[in-house]
Amino acid sequence: MATDDVIAAVRDTWSIAIRAGSKPHRFIRIWAVVVEGRLFARSWSLEPRSWYRTLLVEPAGVVRVGRKELPFRAARARGEAIKTAVDRAYLRKYTRPSEAGYARDLCGRRSRATTTELILDLGPGGAAYRAPRARAARA
Repeated sequence: MATDDVIAAVRDTWSIAIRAGSKPHRFIRIWAVVVEGRLFARSWSLEPRSWYRTLLVEPAGVVRVGRKELPFRAARARGEAIKTAVDRAYLRKYTRPSEAGYARDLCGRRSRATTTELILDLGPGGAAYRAPRARAARA
């Protein structure tokens, strides 16, 4: 599966499954969004044994998109611009009445602070893929 295919699949699917850290356990379903060709997730629950808290200690895991399983490296998102873009992506993607309240919660202060980029390991030789950042136009 090519990089663009994986990103498109995440963008178009309702949820993905992840296994955080290296200890064996089941995959769990989470909501994820794509911003600027990059994959982001937020934690709705901050339970001690949550995927988010696991990634704080061990920032690696496996994401399942369709039938494909790919390793990833987690990085905390920093900066208001990207967090605002992730807010918009959640609110655009999860619009059904049963989803909208949770999407708004994911844009609240607590969940917003958990914004995590899942950097997929798709490249040859295990190189991590991260979409190139747009460069600011010079005046």
